[in-house]
Amino acid sequence: MPLVGQKKLLGADDLRRAIARLAHEVLERNHGVDALVLVGLRTRGVPLAQRVQQRIQEFEGRSVPLGELDITLYRDDVHQRMPRALRPTAIPVDVEGKTVVLIDDVLYTGRTVRAALDALVDLGRPRSIQLLCLIDRGHRELPIRPDYVGKNVPTGRDEKVAVHLTEVDGVDEVVLIRPAARLEKTVRLASFQPLPEDEP
Repeated sequence: MPLVGQKKLLGADDLRRAIARLAHEVLERNHGVDALVLVGLRTRGVPLAQRVQQRIQEFEGRSVPLGELDITLYRDDVHQRMPRALRPTAIPVDVEGKTVVLIDDVLYTGRTVRAALDALVDLGRPRSIQLLCLIDRGHRELPIRPDYVGKNVPTGRDEKVAVHLTEVDGVDEVVLIRPAARLEKTVRLASFQPLPEDEP
């Protein structure tokens, strides 16, 4: 089904404020940065993690280790997807005994996060793992809940949430994309004019 029609959910300033708030929440929950590691899920989770890292450094004056995680081989649908070039996971510190904050752009069914958890524990045994997502669009298929959320966005399963980041897409925005069939129905309902009650 073709996807047409976009509604902007967040602009560049909204993204900046959301990331600043998320960074504050991470610091408050963990009482600082000791033993903290940020891990971004490729693709857009990585620049998000970099921005959270930058904000934390501005607030605390201390750098937090930042890693990148490729979950391709851990996906439960890997046999159904077209193969793509793997980019090696790169985490600069041992995660053993650390508090790891996984960072992704959109949380949907939870299957991506499940794969990330499997990939992460193969590298060591963190003290705890927390989840930060910019957008939670619902429709979970696994019992996974984020610790930090930039924005909750109720969606239909036939809709799509697209996060665009300057580092990847050349622009900062989050848009909701609706399918053509839903737009046509919305237009028909909006243009429907009921007859007055006294007319047949």
